[in-house]
Amino acid sequence: MTARPANAHQARLLQLLRDGGPNSRAQLGDQVDLSRSKLAVEVDRLLETGLVVADGLAASRGGRRSHNIRLNPGLRFLGVDIGATSVDVAVTNAELEILGHINQPMDVREGPVAVFEQVLSMAAKLRASGLAEGFDGAGIGVPGPVRFPEGVPVAPPIMPGWDGFPVREALSQELGCPVMVDNDVNLMALGEQHAGVARTVHDFLVVKIGTGIGCGIVVGGDVYRGTTGSAGDIGHIQAVPDGRPCACGNRGCLEAHFSGAALARDATEAAQQGRSAELAGRLEANGGLSAADVAAAAAAGDATALDLIREGGRSTGQVIAGLVSFFNPGLVVIGGGVTGLGHNLLAAIRTQVYRQSLPLATGNLPIVLGELGPTAGVIGAARLISDHLFSPA
Repeated sequence: MTARPANAHQARLLQLLRDGGPNSRAQLGDQVDLSRSKLAVEVDRLLETGLVVADGLAASRGGRRSHNIRLNPGLRFLGVDIGATSVDVAVTNAELEILGHINQPMDVREGPVAVFEQVLSMAAKLRASGLAEGFDGAGIGVPGPVRFPEGVPVAPPIMPGWDGFPVREALSQELGCPVMVDNDVNLMALGEQHAGVARTVHDFLVVKIGTGIGCGIVVGGDVYRGTTGSAGDIGHIQAVPDGRPCACGNRGCLEAHFSGAALARDATEAAQQGRSAELAGRLEANGGLSAADVAAAAAAGDATALDLIREGGRSTGQVIAGLVSFFNPGLVVIGGGVTGLGHNLLAAIRTQVYRQSLPLATGNLPIVLGELGPTAGVIGAARLISDHLFSPA
């Protein structure tokens, strides 16, 4: 993809076609503030660039039928969502429909060189399957703070060796296409906004609970990243004064008391102390425990597992309640690997938020699980790069 929209009108038309699919000129005209003649000029210029193509006759609205317009079906975006313990790589078309998706285990602590060797291998496998000859752009999510304009991670607590690594520049050279990089929870928010539970909401929060905890903040339809890109790092808000030590160097952070890693640690301790026969049996069988083991134990009615989930939900809900009082969102979405804990976790979070925040902020506030699961990040990554490419150069 070498062409870019020449102005804001063309960019708006591309985004409408991305989000709404093929449309007639008349239908596009209903959504943009352009005269019919000006709209025709801009559409014709986009057709000349090859970014859009004619796509059959539109339904008649009286008079001569016009052609539908759609984004070039040959455009391909690569979405990469790097987590702490796994990576998702997907190919989408220009309308952000997933054409192929691979998930593999991966340890982000192995460092950027090893991780990106794996990412490039996964991308090559998708390309070899015939889904794409090449990529027109790529979006990358990483589980830590990112200096957004440069695409560089900055002092990420759970990513040793990544500080200052030029992710955007390095992958752009390897893939031969433009690359954009962001924090993984921001991409989850973009994914849920594009194709998930937040499609009709302009101001919302997405809280991702996995190995760590982060929050995507969407204001007026746009991700809010803060001055330096660290907005939403709620895992390092103090939840317990003088509490457990955290990987960031402080004590009592939410992430130190409830996250995938913290839950596994607490479950292991409970099993070793004889407080849960169910968890002890799983520990003996597997040699270790994860959040999935706690979820399974809770589903089996284990009281200790349920207590761990509820206590974690209360701590998380306490932090979210403060965010709700401050930001007054229209929706709170809970996502990430730990959402396998399901409605026990969601109920504990809801109870704490509704109890602690003012009724004016929570009276019509849905707190829900994300709809897209592990595809939210890769859809959000494709959305990120398309936002960049579908804006004037």
